[in-house]
Amino acid sequence: MENSTKQNENVSTSKQRHGCVTAWLIFMIIANSLIAVTYLFATEFTLNNFDGETSKTMIILLGIFSIANVFFAVMLFQFKKFGFWGFVGTSIVVLVINLSAGLGIGQSLFGLIGIAILYGILQIKKDNVTAWESLE
Repeated sequence: MENSTKQNENVSTSKQRHGCVTAWLIFMIIANSLIAVTYLFATEFTLNNFDGETSKTMIILLGIFSIANVFFAVMLFQFKKFGFWGFVGTSIVVLVINLSAGLGIGQSLFGLIGIAILYGILQIKKDNVTAWESLE
């Protein structure tokens, strides 16, 4: 009897997130994986379709940051707050890369909107607790 009570307590205290948060994290993993594959394995195609003065090295760097974003999304999936801060860091670096590649300030800043969306998504509550509050 005592063992089943402990199991029920563990289930009720385990971290949970709203389904929309889970869906967004899965979307981020898939999207960043596809972006990384495109940047790293279709570099010439990407260069031909990129505005500004972008080098092959910049495209490869963007691919590496996309891989990092997959890692950070997985960390958020595991309730690790540094996953969010990792996204902030990669977004700032990509902003600098975009500006140095000659993209306009508007296009370059557009990438920071993703951070605001992610933060907003993490505010969705499940059982009166936000996903942000559940991060360690």
